[in-house]
Amino acid sequence: MTLFRHPEDRIPVLLFLCMFALDVTVYFMASSWWLPILWFGLGIIPKGWISAWNHHHQHLTMFRHAPLNRLLEVVFGFQTGITSHAWFLHHVVGHHINYLDQEKDESRWKRTDGTSMGEVEYSLMTTLTAYPRAFKVGRKHPKALRVFLSMIAVQVVLLGLLFWHNWYNALFVFLLPMCVSLYVTAWATYFHHMGLETKEHAEASYNILHRGYNLLTGNLGYHTAHHTKHGLHWSKLPALHAQMAKDIPATLYRQPGIPFVWSGSEAKLALSDEQVESLARPG
Repeated sequence: MTLFRHPEDRIPVLLFLCMFALDVTVYFMASSWWLPILWFGLGIIPKGWISAWNHHHQHLTMFRHAPLNRLLEVVFGFQTGITSHAWFLHHVVGHHINYLDQEKDESRWKRTDGTSMGEVEYSLMTTLTAYPRAFKVGRKHPKALRVFLSMIAVQVVLLGLLFWHNWYNALFVFLLPMCVSLYVTAWATYFHHMGLETKEHAEASYNILHRGYNLLTGNLGYHTAHHTKHGLHWSKLPALHAQMAKDIPATLYRQPGIPFVWSGSEAKLALSDEQVESLARPG
């Protein structure tokens, strides 16, 4: 009996667990003041990538059995600041339904007066409202809300025990990375839909084709395909994008962010007709 819904998830889950094992090792073994701070700095970018996989997991859970999914979500919670079912409520049954309507979108990039937010304003607003908006959506989905609230309680108790044992290491190995990862995740989503006010799904998302970016984020760069069929497994997004390539405006592409591109990070791109044609070819 296989534990995974899709075999492609086995290596990513192993890597997440290895990263968490390193977190736990630093927490219990670090006796100098600087090591937890160094580990905190080194972990910011990798845990930002893990946030993308947490996102995929809450669209389509990686394990076939609920207890294993809940355990993995505890790990994700410590790594990304996004606990069990938070992405599901805020993002899957929130943002994905409402992202074409800036008055309802849980990740809206417009202010109430209709003007566009800047990067920092959007990132702070999305970070600070993430859990209240998830709770609000959860009132329409009581079963998911119960899991969301009970798993928050589990996460808080575990974090409390870690602080009780060693507050300094818990601060830099777990709590601060959780907060920063949540902010970095919100910042990254700013570039997914910013400025695209449309009712057409094919015209509502920016895409990133960079191979390294998609390898480490589970093909999150194929964002139009993801919004078109959000329950599709991450490994199948490039094929769906190829089917849709001719319908996606050639101007809806971006460079990836740091560390993939240091100059012109997140800059908009316009593909040539030949590049679009190449994307649309099978394989």
